[in-house]
Amino acid sequence: MDNCEDLIPEWLTFVKGVVDSEDLPLNISRETLQQNKILKVIKKNIVKKCIELFMEINENADDFKKFYEQFAKNIKLGIHEDSANRAKLAELLRYHSTKSAEEMVSLKDYVARMPESQKEIYYITGESKKAVESSPFIERCKKRNYEVLFMTDPIDEYCVQQLKEYEGKKLISVTKEGLKFDETEEEKKLHEELKAEFAPLCALIKEILGDKIEKACVSERLTEAPCCLVTGEYGWSANMERIMRAQALRDSSMSSYMSSKKSFELNPKHSIMKELKAKAAADKGDKTVKDLVHLLFETSLLTSGFSLEEPGTFANRIHRMIKLGLSIEEDEEGDDALEDLPPLEESGEGAEGSKMEEVD
Repeated sequence: MDNCEDLIPEWLTFVKGVVDSEDLPLNISRETLQQNKILKVIKKNIVKKCIELFMEINENADDFKKFYEQFAKNIKLGIHEDSANRAKLAELLRYHSTKSAEEMVSLKDYVARMPESQKEIYYITGESKKAVESSPFIERCKKRNYEVLFMTDPIDEYCVQQLKEYEGKKLISVTKEGLKFDETEEEKKLHEELKAEFAPLCALIKEILGDKIEKACVSERLTEAPCCLVTGEYGWSANMERIMRAQALRDSSMSSYMSSKKSFELNPKHSIMKELKAKAAADKGDKTVKDLVHLLFETSLLTSGFSLEEPGTFANRIHRMIKLGLSIEEDEEGDDALEDLPPLEESGEGAEGSKMEEVD
């Protein structure tokens, strides 16, 4: 019975052992044996014994580190599949975080050092630790001294879909809509004022980008980056979209309704957005504004974990910027490849001097 799912669940397939039972009937067919109720009892006891063994290993940090390096994926698969033991297995999870440096932190330690004002567990999924460390999504959490867990294993996306909470604290993705922080009345009032002030620019961005985004709005999560792209609360994250695209036998019809519409969130306190708002107010049809909105959208795709649909167009925009910085005229190069792009030109005098300021 090497491959008997009735005896041991799939997530424990790395466990080897012998089961000694006096209750199993002898001299019967394998099919009958597999339907035997005693097998269910044996399976339950095997899972129980395994979890007890894992908890014992967990008491020794060095031993558990070696164990987790080898079998972390199995533990996470167990959380995804085994609802009865999900809470126990959650104790074994370890992640890097904004406060853990090179060491991995457990959910128990995370909750123990949460500030009083923090009500939820924040996490970010991504391709690598390096990518998520510099992500714009974690800026506000870091500023508020809230720890953010880094989930960089592809199976983490599946695991966290099932593990909705830990010790009564909800797990919240910082890359999705619905991220809210406790604010004072003064902060709320200021945010409402900024929303009203930037409403015309948000409407213009939506008009320029069209179906590429669902909406444009003022962000509550950004402090340093000018903008980011946020996915819907119940759809795929950017990382999940990347994982699904990499599946060789993926069902392409699923991606049409699971990949959520992106929301363009802008940072109203950033100098780029302030200047863009001023230019848009002066002339809505300014070609420079349109081109910069497209450039901001494409850079946000990259920093938010998405892939570019037209990397060639993005590269051409960057090349145009480089030429502006080097004061190279288009005619000198004889470059016809960029004709389809909106020209980076301003109306009025002294245009070239201010262009590079916008980029900075």
